[in-house]
Amino acid sequence: MAATVSIIPRPDFLVESAGIFVIGPSTTLGAAEGAEGSARILRARLRTATGYELAAAPAMESTISLEIDSALPVSGYEIAVTSDRVLLKGGDAAGLFHATQTFLQLCPPAVLRRSQTPTVEWVVPSVEIRDQPRFAWRGMLLDVSRHFFGRDSVFTLIDALALHRLNVLHLHLTDDQGWRVQIERYPLLTEIGSWRANSVVDNDDTRPQGQEPVRDSAPHDGYFTQEDLREIVAYAAERHITVMPEIDIPGHSQAAIAAYPELGNGEERLEVWTNWGINEHILNVEESTIDFFKNVLDEVLEIFPSEYIHIGGDEVPKKEWRESATAQARIRELGLRDEDELQSWVIGEFGRYLAERGRRLVGWDEILEGGLADGATVMSWRGTEGGIAAAEAGHDVVMAPDNDTYFHHRQTEDRSAEPPGADPVLTLQHAFEYDPMPSELEGKAREHVLGAQCQMWTERVSSERQMHQMAFPRMCGFSEAVWRSGDPVPFVDFEERMRTHRLRLHAMGIDAFEGRPGV
Repeated sequence: MAATVSIIPRPDFLVESAGIFVIGPSTTLGAAEGAEGSARILRARLRTATGYELAAAPAMESTISLEIDSALPVSGYEIAVTSDRVLLKGGDAAGLFHATQTFLQLCPPAVLRRSQTPTVEWVVPSVEIRDQPRFAWRGMLLDVSRHFFGRDSVFTLIDALALHRLNVLHLHLTDDQGWRVQIERYPLLTEIGSWRANSVVDNDDTRPQGQEPVRDSAPHDGYFTQEDLREIVAYAAERHITVMPEIDIPGHSQAAIAAYPELGNGEERLEVWTNWGINEHILNVEESTIDFFKNVLDEVLEIFPSEYIHIGGDEVPKKEWRESATAQARIRELGLRDEDELQSWVIGEFGRYLAERGRRLVGWDEILEGGLADGATVMSWRGTEGGIAAAEAGHDVVMAPDNDTYFHHRQTEDRSAEPPGADPVLTLQHAFEYDPMPSELEGKAREHVLGAQCQMWTERVSSERQMHQMAFPRMCGFSEAVWRSGDPVPFVDFEERMRTHRLRLHAMGIDAFEGRPGV
């Protein structure tokens, strides 16, 4: 029985030859020095699916062998499968792990199930593969603030990121509608800030003008304890995925202000926000508020070892600052020109705070307004213009343009055939054909494009299944966009590979969107 080669993202070089390798009771698995972590995870996955023990043996004597070869590119790998042996090699530990994930895609899809499937014949085609990523940053954002997704959902997503050789999970932990990370110094952030009374359930794009939003009657809550997040970080790290936290300031902060009113600009007592969109309530600029969030970040940095820490900086209406005597006094005191420069000062305060601790600040492209803090990395979401400007100015950039990478957008022209989504349509083919490198950039500026990430915002995504339906298979297409180099790959080739890949996703508990049957 021949296996089908349908790997996503598609390797740079793949040649299939005659013959198959059979995983059976006598199969052994060995790890050379430095390969032990990937070997442990691969052995556990194969043992669970096949029921075979895969006893340990010296690497060069085993039938499945894992090793590090520093002659290979960073994060690159090679696979050689013959009828009697499998050799997996990585240029470093991450590259070797990528090799194991590609090897799993050479196996029958049932290899990704959580229990043994006795009817499966565990055959692997004889192939030679050489592969390496185009970009160092290959990420996905999950918004757990608008709707909370717990550990099991995050673990499943991490497994999916790993299978697609993505390496950054960006957790959007705080927003107007919910604070989702336990901060021991400020317990009200979760006691009050993690709970909202209801949620908007209709769609801005289809709601008649002037009509009030339709709301459910169900309170929504949830947050991660610090131990939860340490577990998530450790699970991801074993799979060579960095978890980057986002604590959104100075806008998108009403949940924090609801918990601690002294953080706001007015006398009105605010509740956790139950609307979506841009909120005029933002943090004040008093020293006590700056110190509050530095204290928050003290605890966040203890949980997340990521070099990059995201502080938001997006969608900050300045109305409250214009009307605030305190904010206006701060502008005069610092010799600033306007409220845009005041925001830049706030961002700069946290940039310096993070730099002193060996970390790097990341913010959405609004942090360019009023002047960019030294060393800041820009995440360009309002198209590519912000990313281009930042790269040309010598700042690192992660591309995340909304029309190319935002998976809360609709997938088809037929609203009735898919979960609720925002305009405009972002098709699977568009996600697949997206090129993160702006054509306008030249020379050294191109080196500042670290990569790209896709975004799963969850304003109207209230269940894990719905999240999967919005994110997949577009995330599969996006993984090709950030991994592949060399000659362009036809979309029809990707579609053909997705036939088998959907079975893998299903085995993992992810049922990717297909559309209405017969349409």
